[in-house]
Parts: sequence; structure tokens; C-alpha cells
Amino acid sequence: MEDTYREDRTLLSEDRLHTELKAIRRLLSDLVGTSDLPAKEKFSREAISKSAKEFRKLQIARKEWIESYEIKTVIKHANYNSGKILIDQFQFKNFFKRGSTYYFKKKDLIDLAKELKKKNINLEKYDELLGDKEKFQKYIDSIIQKPGAKSRKRFKIPEGLENIFSVPYSLQIEDQVREEITTLMNEYNKFNLSEYVDLYERKTYALFKYQYYFDRYLKPELKKFCKDWCFKFNYAQVALKRIIELK
Repeated sequence: MEDTYREDRTLLSEDRLHTELKAIRRLLSDLVGTSDLPAKEKFSREAISKSAKEFRKLQIARKEWIESYEIKTVIKHANYNSGKILIDQFQFKNFFKRGSTYYFKKKDLIDLAKELKKKNINLEKYDELLGDKEKFQKYIDSIIQKPGAKSRKRFKIPEGLENIFSVPYSLQIEDQVREEITTLMNEYNKFNLSEYVDLYERKTYALFKYQYYFDRYLKPELKKFCKDWCFKFNYAQVALKRIIELK
């Protein structure tokens, strides 16, 4: 009799669990908007995907997700390229692409804006800095690599070839490079170049402050001096970095 009682309780528990699961499935189908579909289609991958897209549309309509061009409404000084920067440089995760348009989670953008303000980071200026560094690096690469040369994807080192090595002469000019950097920094302070040149990355990269609306009022000789100064400073810093790496 005890075994019969235990069996009845087990069946009762299974019935209750089954009822609860059916209730959960019914609520889920209502939630994703598939309750009017046949039973086999309610939870199909297509149905869930369709309901997810509809839910996204609703969130977009409520401005919970915003397009790239709207980032500037949340993050001050954002520009047309800020969406790409957030994804590539800041590893922004909550975004999706629909067609050719990128959408970003507004709440996360608000949180990021607070952090950027706290760290005094201007997205537009950061974009300018990245572009200038890329341009300067291409110039350095054009000097190091022969124009038009293509690196081979496949290679074979000749048998027995080893110990082909030479210490570059550049290691011997470290003092000269450091002296030039010191001289340039003295000029920076003496001529108050901070008004026209920004120093980034712990004062190892110089960027001329180009401002479209005021550019025509800047004396050409002063503009040339500042640009030349930036080039010499960045060149010396790259040389010093390379010397340290070779050591």
C-alpha cells in the first residue's frame, strides 16, 4: 500500500510539472508573438527569429537603439566615424547591423559617455589622432619597405643558413636622438607651441591643431613651422622607440 501511495504521489508530481511546463510554453508563445501559429511552428527557429526582429523594431521605435549618426546626441563631440571607433577601439559590444545601418544600445552609450567625460576623451579629436598616426605610419613604412614590394606568403629558409645578423648603427645614435627630442621640447615650451600643437600618448606623439574656421587667419610661416616641428618630433620618437626595441 505504501508503494502504491508513493507511485500516486510521483504521478501527481509529474502531472503538475507537465501542467506548469505547458503554461510556460503558452506564456512564451504569447511573449514572442507566435501563439496564433500551429503547435509545431510556435517555437521554430524561423518563428523566434521573426519575433526577435519585431522586438528589435519596437526597441528602435522607442529609441532604445540608435543609429550611428545619432551617437552625437548621446556622446558629446562624436562624429560620423564614431560608430566604427566605438567598435574597433573601445570594443563596444551591444550593437547590431540591419542592412547597411548600425544600431547601438542607447543605455550603454550613456554609460560610455560618462566614462569618456571622466577621462577627458574627445571622440572627434581621437578620430583625428588615429587618422594622423595612420598617415604618419604609412610614411615610415614607405621608407622602410621598398615601394611596390610584396611580402611572400610562402617561404623556405636555405638549409644550413643561420647566424646572419648585424647590430644596426642606429643604436649608436641614441644620445643624438634623445638630444633632438630635448631640443624640440625646449622649443615647444619656449615658443608656446601648446597653443597650436597637442601632445598625446604620454607626450610621445604630436598633432597639429587644424581648425577649419580659423585656419586662414594663421600665418603661413607659423603653420609651416608647427607642422615641421610635429614631423621632426614624431620621427625622433619613432626612432627612439625602434632603438629601444632593438636593444
